[in-house]
Amino acid sequence: MAETASATARPVRAAEVAAALCLATDLGMGFPWAHGLEATAATMRLCDVAGADEAVRRQAYFLSLLAYAGCAADATVKAEFFGGPITESIVDVIWGTRREQMGVVLRSLPDPGAPVPAAVGQTVARLPRAVAHEPREQLALCEVAQHLSRHLGLDGVADDLHHLTDRWDGSGVLGRGRGEEIPTALRIVLVARDAAHQASVGGSGYAADVIADRAGRAHDPWVAGMLVRHHHEILGEPHEQGATWDEVLAAEPGTPREIPAEQVDDAVATLGELADVVGPAWAGRSRAVAALAGDAAELAGLDPAEVRHVRRAALLQDVGRISVPARIWHAHRTLSAEDREHVRLHPYFTERVCAASPFLRDLARDAVCHHERLDGSGYHRGLPAAALGVPARLLAAADAMRSACETPPHGRGLSRAAAVYALGRDVREGRLDAEAVAAVVEAAGLEPPPLHRPAGLTEQESRVVGLVARGLATKQVARTLGISPKTADQHLQHAYRKIGVSSRAAVALFAAEHGLLAWGELLIPGRRTAP
Repeated sequence: MAETASATARPVRAAEVAAALCLATDLGMGFPWAHGLEATAATMRLCDVAGADEAVRRQAYFLSLLAYAGCAADATVKAEFFGGPITESIVDVIWGTRREQMGVVLRSLPDPGAPVPAAVGQTVARLPRAVAHEPREQLALCEVAQHLSRHLGLDGVADDLHHLTDRWDGSGVLGRGRGEEIPTALRIVLVARDAAHQASVGGSGYAADVIADRAGRAHDPWVAGMLVRHHHEILGEPHEQGATWDEVLAAEPGTPREIPAEQVDDAVATLGELADVVGPAWAGRSRAVAALAGDAAELAGLDPAEVRHVRRAALLQDVGRISVPARIWHAHRTLSAEDREHVRLHPYFTERVCAASPFLRDLARDAVCHHERLDGSGYHRGLPAAALGVPARLLAAADAMRSACETPPHGRGLSRAAAVYALGRDVREGRLDAEAVAAVVEAAGLEPPPLHRPAGLTEQESRVVGLVARGLATKQVARTLGISPKTADQHLQHAYRKIGVSSRAAVALFAAEHGLLAWGELLIPGRRTAP
């Protein structure tokens, strides 16, 4: 855990977490990778040509990174009445005319490929719900982004996001403001974000034409005019785009804003919450799993820094879920092979979202392993037991416990007692770690299942094997476990006979195969062992 300790010693910047949220938002909206970072770079260039002061620039910077943070809110609810991919389609016209917006809505209502009579029927049946949902959707877009901003300590940004869906001419659905009632920084961001998207579609010249057409209606005409006059300087051309993570973080105006140590957990939680709002089934899931995994880590004897690492990793482990199309989560049917592959890749996208931040990357090393299994049958890498450390095993057990109790279709709908039995079976069949499951079940306030260790090893024999496999001599094993060298040697000889080997090298291979190495260095509180 040395890397974890060093990572947490460095102050965590609000921009790091906000930029990671921005990357995740790109996944949820179907944007090209790092599109939001490029749009933020364009926002800062528009601030430059507009002569914005530092206060406006600072506000615009974070507003741009967080502008679409609420995009995934109730995505599974929308999937109930949109047959097609509405989020990706509506972005083109979100600041267009009402007629343009309705055209996209009508095209997205029927199921893709539906015959014309069926498509007409679906459109007629689903349109009233879609229209009724629009104000709730825009309200959620604002409020989720505000909530996440406040958890990053950006209260001023959250206040401005109250006007996120307002239009210059006052025709916004929520009708919260018009004209100069909309904060200056937000007016700049709305132009820049719209222009950046249009540029990704047709180049900077096309974007300038679209923004010019929307000036005075959706957008502040003066800000829009600055974009149009300086479009090449602000947007460039597609082959010139691609702001890097480092460039965007370096562009933060003024002194970089750091997250106070006592607020870091809340900041990390924003990533999990971004995925939790996809649908009601996941409400509060990331914090619940984090609490369970953290409590289990304490029971497993991890030190406070390691416990904190486990809890934070659990908070962000599912942020990549935002990459999975909402129609898949909404499906009340057996998933196709393609759909299953989408689901299996969500830990990969968690890793990608966190990769550029040293602080988040350290957490993600374990966070992305919550679907891995000791027998190599998990995903997304199919890692074997030897590659899974204590935090990864705890996260896998905590996630499995939560999933077992969650209601279908995303969970198994088991009672708590049945969930304990199911996890015990996973232990017996070599998928989950026995000590991790026992700690998680105990943390959940339930009776841990008997531990079934490989080859019938006792708890103490398992510890001896793990330490020997690490290269410790018999006397070192004895000192570590607080027993006599003679007793340590007796445990080792018993283990040799049970495993069917007679060398330390073979013991090391057995320990690696059965996942005993990771626990060999820990003095785990006593657990019940199956006879």
